[in-house]
Amino acid sequence: MLNLTRRRFGAWAAATMLFVGGTFAADTSLAANVAPLDPPQTVKVAYVPIMKFATAYVAKQRGIFDKYGLDVEFERVKSGTEAIAFLDQGNVDVGGIAIVSSLWSAWDRGLDIRIIAPGALDPMENGPTKLLVRKDLADSGAIGSIADLKGKRIGAAGGPGSGGEFFVSKALEQADLTIRDVELMNIGNADMPAALEAKSVDAALLSSPFSDQAISSGTAEVLAQDFTPGLMTVAFVASGKFIKERPEAAERFVLALAEAARMMQGDDYLASENIEAYLANTASTEEAIRQGNPVIYDPNVAIPVEGLADVERVHRENGRTEYEEPLDLSKAVDETFTRKAIETLGRM
Repeated sequence: MLNLTRRRFGAWAAATMLFVGGTFAADTSLAANVAPLDPPQTVKVAYVPIMKFATAYVAKQRGIFDKYGLDVEFERVKSGTEAIAFLDQGNVDVGGIAIVSSLWSAWDRGLDIRIIAPGALDPMENGPTKLLVRKDLADSGAIGSIADLKGKRIGAAGGPGSGGEFFVSKALEQADLTIRDVELMNIGNADMPAALEAKSVDAALLSSPFSDQAISSGTAEVLAQDFTPGLMTVAFVASGKFIKERPEAAERFVLALAEAARMMQGDDYLASENIEAYLANTASTEEAIRQGNPVIYDPNVAIPVEGLADVERVHRENGRTEYEEPLDLSKAVDETFTRKAIETLGRM
């Protein structure tokens, strides 16, 4: 997995950034030889309006797409499922979506879309997703480790094949347990603190602000976190038609994402131009963005194929796919454009 540590970013900044007017700016001079498309080409993007796709927001807001001759049109959707339908029908070229369990079976059946670039990655440490245990059970010693969850009730939002189920599965793996060893209960995130307080569940998978609410009220404490460091659960996917018929546009789209990611490292994550891009394309507030943990965007836009293989394995072993043998990931991933972006920009 990617080792996105402060030390690495410091070394990268020293080697590949320019000091301009008291701030650091990404050196993108290596991309100067990439000609813009003439005439410009329209690229339609359906996306779920969350911060995990912010490289696209910055690329649009700061004119990077325009620089490469791309007229990028955004269309907000309520879910990745809606974006996938648009991609499959040829109504959009690119989608910003979560990698849900149903996608693996669709790829096995021949769904003609491919992951072409990563969205945001889970933090390497102090990640937002936590497995909480009821404080009374922790205080009594009934649950002091993940192994003690065997036979217990665990709340997680989303039901079978969901991201919640996946994260619980990864936590349980640390104690050689599976979801078959526990009673997994589908409870909405907003209802989870009340379920913990009412003792309807023994443990729960939560992220902020609901995890903070349960902890501050004294009803729960953290049992485990950071069980998926560097994981990619969202990605930019493109239709097979877009990749095959307009590869030059796909190449420039991913190159623009890479440039944007390099403008979002360290303190530059909160640069005023980037804040404007975030607010223009999500329902978040400036206060929430500034006070929250920075989201991680790999400046090398690598698609973590090994991590994706692990996601596929977990869903398959949980019985959430329509097939039993490991999926050939070439049905799901096309690294052509991320590799080309790094050839153009250089590695950080």
